[in-house]
Amino acid sequence: MGDLDIRAAATDDVPALVALLADDPLGAQRESPDDLAPYFAALERLSADPNQHLVVAVREGRVVGTLQLSIIPGLSRRGSTRSIIEAVRVHAHERGSGLGTRLIEWAIDASRRQGCRLVQLTSDTTRTDAHRFYERLGFQASHVGFKLQL
Repeated sequence: MGDLDIRAAATDDVPALVALLADDPLGAQRESPDDLAPYFAALERLSADPNQHLVVAVREGRVVGTLQLSIIPGLSRRGSTRSIIEAVRVHAHERGSGLGTRLIEWAIDASRRQGCRLVQLTSDTTRTDAHRFYERLGFQASHVGFKLQL
């Protein structure tokens, strides 16, 4: 798989991150690569919160993947802490290389280190390939998710 570094996202990574987020039919409708100001502000908020981990996978100096891991203390499940994996993206040229697995394994390991008892994620209903990928990694489609746009 070559030399790969998974590290915290930095300001210089923002253009590449937004390009990854926008590089699919759903992201193309939601993201605005021509206006990076809100993304820089979001990275600043994420970086200031110890329960938020926005990471990039870098190979040969290029951002080739990303995900966000949120740590959420809770009262349910006997006061368990859980994590949520969001915004998993792998560069088109890296798909099928095992990079997605490495990113998810990183998130699971980081969740364990933070004392989490549960790792959860959501995936758009149209992303059937992603659903198979998550199931291969041991995730179960156990709930129905709901969203409300504000």
